Amino acid sequence: MPKDDTTVSITFADGSRIEDAPLSKVKDALDQVRRRKAPMRETPADKAVGEAAYRVSADELRAFVERYERLAAEKQDIADGQKELMAEAKGRGYDTRCLRKIIALRKRDRDDIAEEEAIMEMYRQALGM
Repeated sequence: MPKDDTTVSITFADGSRIEDAPLSKVKDALDQVRRRKAPMRETPADKAVGEAAYRVSADELRAFVERYERLAAEKQDIADGQKELMAEAKGRGYDTRCLRKIIALRKRDRDDIAEEEAIMEMYRQALGM
């Protein structure tokens, strides 16, 4: 295979220049450039818009996190209040397990409760209970 001794000189848009580069090396470099995207130049206006968007996003994100933390604290306060209430009910002689079941039943639809009780009764009869 014959050796290609052809050389070229290249002048770039920024004014830099390469003298007497072997053509085979230039072809390889051009193939690499074509395969990757050139980095975009960022103007001062682009930077300002990006920084403003970042600040807005950071402020908004911080607001969401703080709201979530406040809600979590309120949730913990409510859970503590419920625990104290059940302790008080237990102290007065109520069965807290039954109280919790009644509270759960009150949240449900009457038809759903009736259907579940009918199925439970059928299962009890099948098992001889």
